[in-house]
Amino acid sequence: MLLDLSSDQDFLRETTGRCLADHVPSSELRRLRDDPTGFDADYWALGATLGWTSLLVSEDLGGGSISGEGLIDLTLIAHEFGRYAAPGPLVDTNVVAFALSETGDDAHRATLEALLSGASVAAWCYGEPAPNDRLGELALEIAVEGDDVVMRGVKRPVQAARPAEHLLVTGRTGTGLTQVLVPTDTPGISLRPLHTIDVTHRFWEVAFEDVRVPRSAVVGTVGEAAQQVERQTQVAAVILTAESVGAMQRAFDMTLEWAFDRHSFGRPLASYQALKHRFAYMKCWLESSHALSDAAAAAVQHDSADAAELVSVAKAFVGSYGVELAQDCVQLHGGIGVTFEHDLNLFFRRITLNGTLHGTPADHRQRIATIAEQQDDAA
Repeated sequence: MLLDLSSDQDFLRETTGRCLADHVPSSELRRLRDDPTGFDADYWALGATLGWTSLLVSEDLGGGSISGEGLIDLTLIAHEFGRYAAPGPLVDTNVVAFALSETGDDAHRATLEALLSGASVAAWCYGEPAPNDRLGELALEIAVEGDDVVMRGVKRPVQAARPAEHLLVTGRTGTGLTQVLVPTDTPGISLRPLHTIDVTHRFWEVAFEDVRVPRSAVVGTVGEAAQQVERQTQVAAVILTAESVGAMQRAFDMTLEWAFDRHSFGRPLASYQALKHRFAYMKCWLESSHALSDAAAAAVQHDSADAAELVSVAKAFVGSYGVELAQDCVQLHGGIGVTFEHDLNLFFRRITLNGTLHGTPADHRQRIATIAEQQDDAA
């Protein structure tokens, strides 16, 4: 997380942290394990009043940021979400709101207002099942037929598809990409719940069988959404990475405290040299993750030329070493670390899940290699 926060940013972070501590303590997260939605609607509406849904939207559309850099402000909230393993569709709702605000379509203004107020949530239908499960590989077809657009294909995993009132569907129209905002109850849409390791996040497979909606449902321009989709992917990855770093920090802090409190042969565990070495490695991974997450957020915020590269570097590094750190924390706790009753499992689950969403470490390493090859060709 950023070291040099303004007073307003620090207030945003602290307010979010207090809200999460009060409304979703670990006992509530365990209760939500069997909840079909995974979060409470009133809790999400309260979060919207704190700015959880509006930081990527301009003031003239009902949003607004704390510092003038909405994505960076949003990473502060995401960091707190990670520290508390908090529920709620933080990534999807913000990405959909961002997409609707960027295109400025009046047809979607009411939906945007509902998202900003927390009255409803939306889901981004982007990823697809095998063999199209690599980042950026899309097969769902969006065809223009007269005054309508028709969707055919399958999306998975889609977070919060069941409570969502609208789906932002990304698919192919010829050689280009198109995005469509579709009400969840549109005929031809079917949802199948998926299993996940996370306690509160819920995912679905969404099938589109000749789903027909008016052409006014298109977000932006038919066949010309590639640049916007890339931007959305970067935003999603930045939010996920910041959240994972928050969970890593909480897991590390818990384990460090445990190592000083727990004694073996009359000495605290933290006094043993072998364990000091493990903590040193984890601290290096943690601080590097903080730095990379912040650098990626700043690059996307300012639309830097190296934004895509920095996002993939951050996502690949945190996705790999976050899981490594969480595994070490579990091992250092001993047997209690693998129990559901211990809070450590909540953060381990969140870190592991986030590493698979919007590109695995392998996907992003491939992107880094592609970018490097392009730079060599240009030179």
